[in-house]
Amino acid sequence: MHSLAKLQKQQVGLRLPVYLVEQIDEFTKEYNLNRTDIIIESIKSYMAEQKAQEFYKSFDEGCKQLKEILDDPKKADELETLDEFLDAL
Repeated sequence: MHSLAKLQKQQVGLRLPVYLVEQIDEFTKEYNLNRTDIIIESIKSYMAEQKAQEFYKSFDEGCKQLKEILDDPKKADELETLDEFLDAL
């Protein structure tokens, strides 16, 4: 959760393509929201998606490394403890 200080809003100027502003305005009318709310939620959604992609990419890399270790008995034998194994990943 964010502190109250971080929840305060700061005005930011940005330029958007006309077609995008028109789409936002259509959305504001349809769902009775304002531009700010739509832009905030869009940015939050985008950032969450980017973080998820980073996580899955990292997880995928870890799985590939795990497979390499399991496929190579020499590598597996070199690792004596679970901590050493996880550190190798």
